Amino acid sequence: MKKVINFSKGFVPCAILSCVIIAFGIVGFFVKHINFGIDFKPGLIEEIRIAPVALDVTYNGNAKATIDFERDHVDVVISGTGAENQTKSFVYSSYPTVKEVSDALNTVDGVSSVVRADGDVSSYSLFVNSSVSTQLTKDAFRVYAKNLDTTIDEVRASLEGVKGISLKELGSGEKKSIQIRMAADSEEDSSATLQKVIFEKLGTTFGAEKIAVIKTDFIGSSFSKTLASKSAVLMLFTILLIWVYAAIRFHWDFALGSVIALIHDTLIMFTFIIWTQMEFTTTVLAAVLTIVGYSINATVVILDRARFNLKTVKVSTFNELLNTSLSDTLSRSIITTLTTMFAVLSLYIFTTGSIKDFALAMLVGLLSGAYSSIFISSGFISLFRKNWKPEFGIHHSEKAMKKGVLEMDGGVNV
Repeated sequence: MKKVINFSKGFVPCAILSCVIIAFGIVGFFVKHINFGIDFKPGLIEEIRIAPVALDVTYNGNAKATIDFERDHVDVVISGTGAENQTKSFVYSSYPTVKEVSDALNTVDGVSSVVRADGDVSSYSLFVNSSVSTQLTKDAFRVYAKNLDTTIDEVRASLEGVKGISLKELGSGEKKSIQIRMAADSEEDSSATLQKVIFEKLGTTFGAEKIAVIKTDFIGSSFSKTLASKSAVLMLFTILLIWVYAAIRFHWDFALGSVIALIHDTLIMFTFIIWTQMEFTTTVLAAVLTIVGYSINATVVILDRARFNLKTVKVSTFNELLNTSLSDTLSRSIITTLTTMFAVLSLYIFTTGSIKDFALAMLVGLLSGAYSSIFISSGFISLFRKNWKPEFGIHHSEKAMKKGVLEMDGGVNV
């Protein structure tokens, strides 16, 4: 006979613990606020690196020349009227230093490359300013290598006095970059306007030619407001549909218990997001919605087992029924949660950026979902049915057996 675990002893303590955590999240909402990403907060997010210019590259030919620096090679593309279309590719493994890459570029007709920094620096450290056109002209196209030894505090000090600025360090070592977020004060603020403010401030401190923009994102205030409101409506609509589904499939108290578990998981995730100051983007929102679907799936399995046990298991209280149902589905809950966590943990370890945040939010949600399906949803259902008794003092399975005997006897009660 399978051992029945007395989960009902944990219903009240777990409810208290969850209330404390959620209250902690509410306090955090007013103290630290949600760290909204560019999707939900109007303004500019710009990733920069501060580095010396390694190469100055120019083109004096009659055709059109563009240059592209990739992770492990550089391409020079010559095209246009009067030129033979061609692509010259120089792989860093064959040209391991900046000096050697410069010499290789000088072999292309019309292209001139001058080393501006230490020529012995690894060619794999080369990068360019993404805000500048890659078309080569008679004006110097700047190529950078190896960051200056600049701290985030120095960058923050250089931007002192600029409103709505927040900074975040990304990466480490030679690949370190700094993410700068600047809020838009009005709808008139454009990406160019905000970028100009940042560039002038940093240029004054570090030198204009040493500022390289790696990536830039901008969102207007009207779009961010629309996205935020639609996301809230989407969340509420999702929970409403789940409640309707559960109410039709089970009973109103089962449905309410499952919805309470969903709201619990959402609040727990937001508590984690608020206190860790994880950037809340559409990717993190996708993680929250994924957990809503995952959590209701785990809860429905338990509720379905409880509904089945109502007809087959002899118990005297509803807590006994819940304990039996939870014990029946415990191994399934653990196995499905762990297997999903292994996949999500791989994403967290081997990815970066928004996908890493997605994986971290998912890990918290998976733990919360497994916990809420067992203790929170079941605890509230237990509260709603605290006065539940088997009908007429006879369990359904016994009634079913008696009904069968009566039918065999031709309907005569003996």
